[in-house]
Amino acid sequence: MGLSLAAQAQEGERYITLASTTSTEASGLFDAIIPRFTEKTGISVRVVAVGTGQAFEIARRGDADSLLVHDTDGEEAFVAEGYGTERADVMYNDFVLIGPDGDPAGIADAESVAEAMRLIAEAEAPFASRGDDSGTHRAEQRLWEAAGVEPGGAWYRELGSGMGPTLNTAAGMDAYVMSDRATWVAFENPQDLTLLFAGDEALFNQYGSLLLDPERHPHLKHDLANQWHQWLLSEEGQQAIAAFTVNGEQLFFPNAN
Repeated sequence: MGLSLAAQAQEGERYITLASTTSTEASGLFDAIIPRFTEKTGISVRVVAVGTGQAFEIARRGDADSLLVHDTDGEEAFVAEGYGTERADVMYNDFVLIGPDGDPAGIADAESVAEAMRLIAEAEAPFASRGDDSGTHRAEQRLWEAAGVEPGGAWYRELGSGMGPTLNTAAGMDAYVMSDRATWVAFENPQDLTLLFAGDEALFNQYGSLLLDPERHPHLKHDLANQWHQWLLSEEGQQAIAAFTVNGEQLFFPNAN
């Protein structure tokens, strides 16, 4: 049996393994805030950037010291199942609907995201779905359900890929796609894609930090992970998140209680 990722480190090394989402990594947020945490504490943070569902699985196996993901229902279930001891709101942004500049389904004039999703389905306009059990994919599935749509058929492409590759595929096929705003703003290959719909309360995107259960996984670096968790919730951590911008646009909004 191979050692877990977290157990491979020698005793006393000052780093944690953080399982997090592709959006926090691809947007550049971690490059901006982790050095500030490391300078203050001497603790490095090694990020494993995957979809939220996969991040949960990594943590359940004991292969990560800490979690920062964006599926509140899944996070609360993770704690209720005994894998985590604490979950806290850290920051939020929103999801947006992206599509071809010509907007063949006419979603730009929709009055709700549910209507926008129905218009895409009715037009059978190409839609690129991450299809990877990420937080974004889970949110997309909830939106289809709320719209009364069961997506499928040739127009609906489940890719099984991260947000950046999914946006690249959507750009290549002139497809609609749902993205977190941070990855979209940082995306450098939009081709004919443009932001067509945003602002519905149903597109709210909350991120949470979780501490893992020391009794279930005693080998993890719980003390170091707690320092990271508490820093994210502190005034300094919250200010670092608020200060991060891309092209002058703030991408994450701190809301720790």
